[in-house]
Amino acid sequence: MAKALTAAAVAKFRAGKDRREISDGTSGLRLVIQPSGAKSWAMRFRRPNGKSAKLTLGTCDDNGSEGAQEPVIGGHLSLAAARRLAAETRRQLALGRDPAATYLAEKQRLRAVAIETSANVFSAAARDFIEQYARKKVRRWKEQARLLGLQPADLTLVPKGLAERWRDRPIAEIDGHDIHSIVDETRRMGAPGLERRSEGVTESRGRAIFAVLSILFRWLVQHRRIDRNPCAGVHRPAAASARDRVLSDTEIVKFWAAADSVGEPFGPLLKLLLLTGCRLNEVAGMRRTELSEDGATWDIPGARTKNRRPHRVPLAPLAQKILADVTGKGELVFTTNGRTPVSGWSKLKKRLDAAMGIPAWRLHDVRRTTATGMAEIGIPPHIVEATLNHISGAKAGVAGVYNRAAYLPERKAALERWAKHVAGLVAGKPAAVVPIRGRR
Repeated sequence: MAKALTAAAVAKFRAGKDRREISDGTSGLRLVIQPSGAKSWAMRFRRPNGKSAKLTLGTCDDNGSEGAQEPVIGGHLSLAAARRLAAETRRQLALGRDPAATYLAEKQRLRAVAIETSANVFSAAARDFIEQYARKKVRRWKEQARLLGLQPADLTLVPKGLAERWRDRPIAEIDGHDIHSIVDETRRMGAPGLERRSEGVTESRGRAIFAVLSILFRWLVQHRRIDRNPCAGVHRPAAASARDRVLSDTEIVKFWAAADSVGEPFGPLLKLLLLTGCRLNEVAGMRRTELSEDGATWDIPGARTKNRRPHRVPLAPLAQKILADVTGKGELVFTTNGRTPVSGWSKLKKRLDAAMGIPAWRLHDVRRTTATGMAEIGIPPHIVEATLNHISGAKAGVAGVYNRAAYLPERKAALERWAKHVAGLVAGKPAAVVPIRGRR
């Protein structure tokens, strides 16, 4: 018959080459000693169904440091504490219960709780939102990721960004006060972890982070990860006033000269912005496979347009010549490294401002200039809208559903007419056209 262990004996046992199990008399309790020297307690018994089972009770405390707390499975246990757990195990068996199954079920429950908790902290929820929703559905998802404090490349945390600040905050605990605080901070000082692009209070910054937080929490509500959207009831920063800045004829000439001064790849890109009326990202991301063999048309896939509609752009001879003179090679037309479209718009804008010396303007104003200029040389509004791939006005609502006319010949003529007008301005010989209304 195995002898009962003593605390002194437990402390003296040393590791050997093989794993050892030393029985504590008839209690079923065993001291387990690993070759590494680690000691633990285990209980061997037969389950109610007759099968043998082993239940690890915890690590061995052989120096009396466990304290006076109630022993629990998984704790650091002295001989006396281990015997108390062994006695409780035998009691459960006598009642027809299965302590091994009970412990396993509780362990799995705690693991599930831990997994759910880790998935429902802000940093993990923000990452899930970008991976599962924004990256697939939102054209500007990279900007949303940055505002939430995630690097678009690998969704790691932006240093001092929002996701790092709220890394371990349970999403269910984030309330309206938290949303208001972060929106107000962004209005005054910029989004956490991101470089400020302008000084002073900027409503657009606050509105942008409010928008992405509202979408994020609405998505979490839809997926039953939280019960309510904390953005509900929080003041939404005022929308920016609609811009009406349009470059004058004189400013168009300065813009063209400034485009010449910055050289490739930005100069040709800027000129195409004016000649086509396309958006900056559409032109910047142009691929050679999108151009027809004769260079007369440019087909932008729906994945790269704002409204997700494919857009065919008839290129005027002047636009074709500009593209033909671009010296870069590879799939991307406008690139500095051959792998990604050009970027660095803030630096470029500063160079343009220095060269042009005109009142405040934005690059997006070039698109508005094209639309306004085309209208002023007599091109009908619905042709202008079709040329810009813009769904409003004549093609909005029901009209937009049923009026599927591409107006391709009209758009080709309109862009050629506009290009001649721009060329005339640059050459100091404006085209002889009759505007439908007075110039600014």
